[in-house]
Amino acid sequence: MLDNSLSWFFIIFSSEFRQNKIDAFETIMFLAIAHCFGFYNPKQLADFLGIPHQTFYHSLKEFSLYYLKKMLIRFMVKQAAEQLRPVLDKSDATKSRAGVSITVDNSVIDRLGKMLRCTWSWYSGLCKKVVNGQDLLGIVLTFGGMAFPLHLLFCSKQGRANTDKPGLLIAMLKELKEEFKKEGIDITAFPLTFDSWFVSNELKLQLHSLGFKKIVIAGKGNYTFTIGTKKQKASRWKKTLKLIKKQWGVDVPSLRVKASSPTFGSIILFFFEKSTTRTYYLMDFSKASLRSAEIWHIWKQHHIIEHFWKILKSLLKIKSMRLHDDGLYAALLIKVVAYLFLVRLKLKKNFLKFSLTEIMRKIQREFDLKDILDEHFHLPIAVT
Repeated sequence: MLDNSLSWFFIIFSSEFRQNKIDAFETIMFLAIAHCFGFYNPKQLADFLGIPHQTFYHSLKEFSLYYLKKMLIRFMVKQAAEQLRPVLDKSDATKSRAGVSITVDNSVIDRLGKMLRCTWSWYSGLCKKVVNGQDLLGIVLTFGGMAFPLHLLFCSKQGRANTDKPGLLIAMLKELKEEFKKEGIDITAFPLTFDSWFVSNELKLQLHSLGFKKIVIAGKGNYTFTIGTKKQKASRWKKTLKLIKKQWGVDVPSLRVKASSPTFGSIILFFFEKSTTRTYYLMDFSKASLRSAEIWHIWKQHHIIEHFWKILKSLLKIKSMRLHDDGLYAALLIKVVAYLFLVRLKLKKNFLKFSLTEIMRKIQREFDLKDILDEHFHLPIAVT
């Protein structure tokens, strides 16, 4: 059950990276697999195996920050490309039913520590207040109801030159575009979705220049729009516009309208009822205006990235790994490899109906971690 999924990572590493640091990479893989057995950081695992924890920390320092980031993105892109290829040559309707889209969001990992990189004061949507922690900016491919991470980057302190999130995002998308080009895939063909934090006309123009054609973004209540002859803030429009029920291809009462804005010029707005008491709206930044059903179908996938953040935080406990300096990305690589490993298992026919939590429990029942170490790894570890 585990052999093929484990082998995939070693094959990618051997073909993509020529530094021949197989012991260091085996350490990363073993720490990732250990998550299935409830060991979420090197110290926990070392104590269980009865070895000095410095054994793991020393191996993790073998790779430079450049290689850690490169491994992270190559594993993510390779797995996503593998899943995309079977549907790329099929009709647009098939692609649409598969729910292929690219979603952007950020998440704050609340933690304290002067020795930890990228720790700063950030606004947390979960806590609804500013907290101390690390802000992780993520780009995720949604496909078949699952999240395939494509690019993850920790944001530095706010206010520094060249570190604003939209600027970082454009750099990440440019890198992803080149990485997928190596795989023969044009990611600009897929729709993009964003939260309202990223709204700006400059960002829209930059995305268009990169080649992205379908862009749906959540709107802010303080933007002013003119609809017909009346001009008022979006927060007022949400209360006065009458939504239409049972529109084709849309599950909730909604309304698609043409509007104009001092900031964005002529634009399409899509208002929809998220609950019986609240109305939200989306902005269509696409090069060609989308129909209501298209906007709604694209946006329905956006919540999947929240599920990915939840898995990183709750199931894989990213907060428990506190490595200094370049260890920030070593820890992230370990967590992402653990996630990708579980996803590879879930995509097997026998596991399609299992959640990632259930897969972890199944592994714990059917395997012994020390046996996996002996059978699949060649680490110079004397286990007691």
